Amino acid sequence: MPADAEPYPWNALLGRLVGLRLFSVQFVLDHVQLRFDGPELDEPVLTCVVMPAVEAAGRRTAPGGAGYADALVSLVAGTVLETAEAAGRGLRIDLTSGRVVVDPRREDLVGPEIALLTGFRDGGWGCWRPGEDAFDHLA
Repeated sequence: MPADAEPYPWNALLGRLVGLRLFSVQFVLDHVQLRFDGPELDEPVLTCVVMPAVEAAGRRTAPGGAGYADALVSLVAGTVLETAEAAGRGLRIDLTSGRVVVDPRREDLVGPEIALLTGFRDGGWGCWRPGEDAFDHLA
């Protein structure tokens, strides 16, 4: 990182989901979109190019596993309690209904992006890529 560059603000964008409700899960060909809403006009969308894992009811369901789609859909109507991102650990969204975990293995990568968060009224957005920030271990 250049000496004059500002450090990456961990969880600054993802953390804006706290308090919002997951109102829709949309499977779109080879990716999934998680749509959130709340009392403000923001309607953020987390597009997961690499399918996330789901943790709910004491069970972890991996993409492609039995019951995966049902596990992901079961999170709908949950409110975001906490979010986290960390180098080598990816992204995590904790909801009242379970947890979404975006932490792919190298062999799960399908393109130049892992996830994209858009839909904020002020134009805020973020893109997570292999080899950068929370996914620096996938360089």
